[in-house]
Amino acid sequence: MATLQERRGTDVNLRSGPQRREYLAIADRIAADAPGRVLDWGCGWGQMTELLKGRGLEVEAFDFRPEAPVEGRQPLERFPAIEAYLSHDPVTLPYADASFDAVLSCGVLEHVGDPDASLDELHRILRPGGTLYVYKLPNRFSYLEWVARRIGTIYWHGKLPDDRLYDKRIATGIARRHGFTVREFKRTNLLPLTIDHPVVARMSGPIWAVNRGLRYVPGLSLLATNVELVLER
Repeated sequence: MATLQERRGTDVNLRSGPQRREYLAIADRIAADAPGRVLDWGCGWGQMTELLKGRGLEVEAFDFRPEAPVEGRQPLERFPAIEAYLSHDPVTLPYADASFDAVLSCGVLEHVGDPDASLDELHRILRPGGTLYVYKLPNRFSYLEWVARRIGTIYWHGKLPDDRLYDKRIATGIARRHGFTVREFKRTNLLPLTIDHPVVARMSGPIWAVNRGLRYVPGLSLLATNVELVLER
């Protein structure tokens, strides 16, 4: 069974300036919708829970941790002020039907062992009309994924047993099969964001601005790193 670090990557995601910019943009986007109770599904280190709480949202953090000594609510290592429900079950969520107004999946859905069962469970715990935000779903046509595969020594989606790649047809198709309406679909991130270097940190603003602008170049977005969906239950 993969460890947390193997499943979610190293904490370079927390140290990288451009990646931080994306997390801030995601939190702002969700906060602008002003949902009620939000589930950070697969919260990982807890960075998105922290950002969403900082915007005044009511957020519950959940993560699948088969290596956790016990199952239940526990403080997160990097954000000890946040208590997350750490579960030994990869699918079943410890929440009642229709108990959330929104769910965030940020770099999670592509790693689960049974995406169909997980989407059914997310549909169950969302209220009718609730929103599922899916971010950082890896694009199967990404040029950066292609480069990483050929280098071989850095992480690429598909390296771990449960990894999956998506495109528009696959992503929207699986969402609709599980009762979701697709409200938004985007391809995004043409530049690598998870780079931990002082120069990159100083240039994170311009890098993020260029990255956002590149997705509007006709045809270029087909090679983007990620696809994003906003789904309605």
